[in-house]
Amino acid sequence: MAKLYFRYGAMNSSKTALLLTAAYNYEERDQHAVIVKPGIDTKAGESVSSRIGVERPVDVVLGAEDSLIEALERHSPLAGINAIFIDEAQFMTPAQVDEAFVIAVRHGVPVLCYGLRGDFMTHSFPGSLRLLEISHSIEELKTICRCGSKAIFNGRVIDGEFVSRGVQVAIDGQETAYESLCGRCYLDKVGDVRSAGA
Repeated sequence: MAKLYFRYGAMNSSKTALLLTAAYNYEERDQHAVIVKPGIDTKAGESVSSRIGVERPVDVVLGAEDSLIEALERHSPLAGINAIFIDEAQFMTPAQVDEAFVIAVRHGVPVLCYGLRGDFMTHSFPGSLRLLEISHSIEELKTICRCGSKAIFNGRVIDGEFVSRGVQVAIDGQETAYESLCGRCYLDKVGDVRSAGA
């Protein structure tokens, strides 16, 4: 049975590089791999780009109102797809994540999602939360903080200062930047963690 996978990590944990490598492995064996990304992620246009310099055009740019299944079918019939790779999966809607599960279970196509677990305020993205709830396989991709400890948080930096409030989505490089932080450095640089309702 095909599965829905969620591979998550803090910023700079090589999520996109690993996605591109896995997709290449399929294509090298004459398998049809489809790369999808939510349209809200505008930093590489209609491509996915790793910070190590590897880039590839996406096959499907997914709008917030789009059906994942319909968007894929416009690109290629599901029966002809061997694997689906979704970059920046945290930006999917919960309904699109549900469709990814249906694609894996009912259509027998593995769906491999790569993304962030939480935002710069330590809150889950709706897409990530749904992936954590229903994925068959959940894997943490690790990276390190500047201090050398394991990073689990994403700190948002504006004008050289860490911030603890703001809109959930601000794309890296567009008047904002991010840094992977361990728990201690997050508390020291950003401030206390707060639940979404606090």
